[in-house]
Amino acid sequence: MSGIHYKTASIKGEHMASLGEQTQQHLHAHPQPHAHALPRQSARALFCPLALLPDGWQHDVLLRWDDSGRLIEVSVRSPRGEAAQASGPVIAGMPNLHSHAFQRAMAGLTEVMGSPSDSFWSWRKLMYRFAQRLQPEHLHAIACHLYIEMLKAGYTSVCEFHYLHHAPGGSPYADRAELALRLMQAASEAGIGMTLLPVLYQYGGFGGQPGSQEQARFIATPDDLLALRERLLHALPENPMRRYGAAPHSLRAVSPQGLEELVSGLRQQPGGRDAPVHIHVAEQWREIQDCLAWCGQRPVQLLLSLQEVDARWCLIHATHMDQGEYLDLAASGAIVGLCPTTEANLGDGIIDAGQLLQSRTPWGLGSDSNIAINPRSELRLLEYGQRLHHRRRNVLASEASPATADRLFAQAVAGGAAASGRAVAGLAVGQQADFVVLDRDDVNLADRSPGQLLSALVFCEHDGQPIQDVYVGGRQVVTAGQHPLQDDARRAYRRAIAELLKD
Repeated sequence: MSGIHYKTASIKGEHMASLGEQTQQHLHAHPQPHAHALPRQSARALFCPLALLPDGWQHDVLLRWDDSGRLIEVSVRSPRGEAAQASGPVIAGMPNLHSHAFQRAMAGLTEVMGSPSDSFWSWRKLMYRFAQRLQPEHLHAIACHLYIEMLKAGYTSVCEFHYLHHAPGGSPYADRAELALRLMQAASEAGIGMTLLPVLYQYGGFGGQPGSQEQARFIATPDDLLALRERLLHALPENPMRRYGAAPHSLRAVSPQGLEELVSGLRQQPGGRDAPVHIHVAEQWREIQDCLAWCGQRPVQLLLSLQEVDARWCLIHATHMDQGEYLDLAASGAIVGLCPTTEANLGDGIIDAGQLLQSRTPWGLGSDSNIAINPRSELRLLEYGQRLHHRRRNVLASEASPATADRLFAQAVAGGAAASGRAVAGLAVGQQADFVVLDRDDVNLADRSPGQLLSALVFCEHDGQPIQDVYVGGRQVVTAGQHPLQDDARRAYRRAIAELLKD
């Protein structure tokens, strides 16, 4: 039987060196605590008895990818041939569109009341103090362990919102890209796709308020950020596994002039015209009030008046918008980055996700402060927050897509891919071969029909890990729930934590 081809194409991409070779060639200036490379694989095909494609679940799906890890064939009702066979149902890997890697090491350290008015702003002071202690080797150890955790949870790429630029006290490192390169090293070792977003952080508040001493490690100029991106492009050129964008931190931390200098300068750089631009906006109610007091406009309204915001922009949080901002943002084509667990932890508030989806605004998921590393729990909390607010169930389903988990999963993959600026939008020709194999023997998945699988995956709290295998760019990075570097990474992470928590 010849098989029915869902899509086929012939795509030639640059040959990608193994992750170990990348580390040796491009990161030789840094110590290598994890000397092992992920195993090289000769096979570039996988037969999936059941796989979730963009148009729904399909049986007997053959996936083929080229040397660059890009899918060149996705065929349904296909013979297996000589391809290896997936051990369970296959779904797209989830892009993580917002991460502050170093904050993973803070998890659980800020859950004691400092005052009856504890808020994001009091949490931020604690975060600043913690950040002062981080050394480059700490950041590397935290990030490597974190990225392995992400892979095992089903995130196959990450957008790292990187604002920790300088040494403690604010002095620049001899190589101003020192900490950025540590993050790239960690991503390469773990095997996760990376969009690095160097952050412009100029000021301590609206109107050009000076930054505090605790913010000294973050403060930079537009020229600093553009030079950092050029340094990264030279040291580690973009390829299918990595991309560089830019991130004005927020409208309170970046002036209108600085925003324009960064965005216009980015356009002049290689790959800069379509590079992703991410920004925190409208996260906290006090931010809305401060912005109104400063200029008479709300943050999203102000941003849209300052820049030609389009589909390469990602607005992180956008929690507090009025009706006009929802409509104008939808017309721009920008993505909204939702981080439900962090937003709940910080007491940010609840976005009107129903209105966001109704307006067809693209959106994706971020782990943000990394207190939770689980895209399924993020989707679940997103829906549950709406249920608590509206006091009804399946708020984010629709008549056209009545299965809540199916609708949310598909939109989160698409929006996360757009925000990353990389071809990671699911199992289709031209996209990276980033996918997850579910555990077919998981008691909460084993007897479900295909139409029930995502609902069971998202809305059931599993005793174990329902993810069996993970592939990134066609390379298997997790096998039977295990990552080859996890033990070394865990030991390095524990050493870093012990050092950071010393009195």
